[in-house]
Amino acid sequence: MLMPGLFDEFFDDFARPVVSRRANVTAPQMMKTDVKELENGFALDIELPGYKKEDLQLELKEGYLTVSATTKKNNDEEKNGHYIRRERFIGTSSRSFYVGEEVTQEDIKAKFEDGLLNIFVPKKEAQPKIPESKYIAIE
Repeated sequence: MLMPGLFDEFFDDFARPVVSRRANVTAPQMMKTDVKELENGFALDIELPGYKKEDLQLELKEGYLTVSATTKKNNDEEKNGHYIRRERFIGTSSRSFYVGEEVTQEDIKAKFEDGLLNIFVPKKEAQPKIPESKYIAIE
């Protein structure tokens, strides 16, 4: 006779069809982020457990700061059996934040420690664009 409770839930997973979890994972679930406004800027704390510093990339393009994290797949074959279900994410996820077009990559400071990526983005005021008059020289 089987024990109710733990074993029922364990064996229920075998009866369900296996669905690829990769397609169901979105960046906000993977990159939980706290954004704090400070006097002189914004502090972003992004949870990235299980990642290494070399797995992360920050890019600033057209006013958007994009944080990308990549996990590498282990291509070694399993010697003692095969997986029935894998719930660890393998692949790339990214998340973008609008920081303004005035911010440059030199302004942004980032530090990664113990699975937490800390990013500081300074506040910069938008400079009003001065309309340029382009005159044509008359010969």
